[in-house]
Amino acid sequence: MSIELKNEHGTIDMTNDVIAQVVGEAAIECYGIVGMASQHQIRDGLTEILRKENFARGVIVRKEGDAFHIDMYVVVSYGTKITEVAYQVQSKVQYTVKKMLGLTVSSVNIFVQGVRVTNV
Repeated sequence: MSIELKNEHGTIDMTNDVIAQVVGEAAIECYGIVGMASQHQIRDGLTEILRKENFARGVIVRKEGDAFHIDMYVVVSYGTKITEVAYQVQSKVQYTVKKMLGLTVSSVNIFVQGVRVTNV
């Protein structure tokens, strides 16, 4: 599925993979995020953290009317306050998508798929 934007200069088609890449990059820059996780943990592996080229497996972009909704599956770091990390990710993703792609996101839903304990 792709998103089509029309303006006075023509038409722009963006695939979900492009949006997922932008969203994933914005998310992993946030404090407390270890990485993106797959939305299908049972099928894809329980502890898999996605690499940059696979962010589309952990991000779902939905368009309902004129509204865009993003579902993200993440792994957080142990010892962080999950609600604060999720709020920061939501804010960063909305800002980044608006700035880079010109899309206004109605909702960013965060699904925490795991907590990772870092080795000290």
